[in-house]
Amino acid sequence: MSEPITFDGRVAVITGAGGGLGKTYALELARRGARVVVNDLGGSVDGSGASASAADVVVDEIRGAGGEAVPNYDSVSTEEGGAGIIGTAVDEFGGVDILVNNAGILRDKSFANIETAEIEAVLDVHLRGAFYVSQPAFRVMKDNGYGRLVFTSSNAGLFGNFGQANYGAAKAGLVGLANVLAIEGMKYNIKSNVIAPVARTRMTADILGPFAEMVDPNQVTPMVVYLCSESNEHTHEIFTAGGGRFGRIFIGTNEGWFAGQGAVPSVEELSEHLEEIRDINEHIIPSSINDELMLLGQMLAG
Repeated sequence: MSEPITFDGRVAVITGAGGGLGKTYALELARRGARVVVNDLGGSVDGSGASASAADVVVDEIRGAGGEAVPNYDSVSTEEGGAGIIGTAVDEFGGVDILVNNAGILRDKSFANIETAEIEAVLDVHLRGAFYVSQPAFRVMKDNGYGRLVFTSSNAGLFGNFGQANYGAAKAGLVGLANVLAIEGMKYNIKSNVIAPVARTRMTADILGPFAEMVDPNQVTPMVVYLCSESNEHTHEIFTAGGGRFGRIFIGTNEGWFAGQGAVPSVEELSEHLEEIRDINEHIIPSSINDELMLLGQMLAG
């Protein structure tokens, strides 16, 4: 049996922690010793409205169990809100060691009918929100030489889902952000990873239908808590969790077809090699753009 994973002395910020997955993360991190900033605007699934009650309820539950927590009601969708969230951690607990970007909204509509306001609202919370909260957190982590970042993507963003062009684009964008921060944070012991959860929440209940009863939010929590821990040495990775299944999702590239140095093949010639281009039986999982450039360099060198 491995040693218990604890968070004594660590400060964790969880966005969108007033319910659903975020609440489970906040409760478990607090139970294991973390001091937690419970951020939640308290709005509806589509992002409208606001209320302090969602964050307050979770904070009261943590404190009632003997843990340490404070609420924060700022919106992640503005630069000022992001600074305010991390400012709460610094002011109340002296820093931030862990950030889980979990806040999200839905404005689902088929691509032909989606309006600009529905695109902007979702990008503001999911993608821009992660920028706004992560940048001030990253600066603190960099100064302290330690940090754990978790970004919440989705199988809708990684694999696609009807009616979720705005949501899917935002969730795919988070993978790019997380990967860059994994590279930039490496020398400062900042680990940056992505979780693609499958769980029953306010946002997913209608989408999942009867399947929702089989994917409890608490079944995602162990993966996220591990990624937040000092024990975790993995970075630049995507993990999926839901319904008792845990796995890794990855972006890879194959050797493909090399037309030759300086070659500009015709479209017809390329089409003749399409199966070779598409063959993924052998592949690599690049840890940065350098890995793919190295593969090309080897071919160019003969």
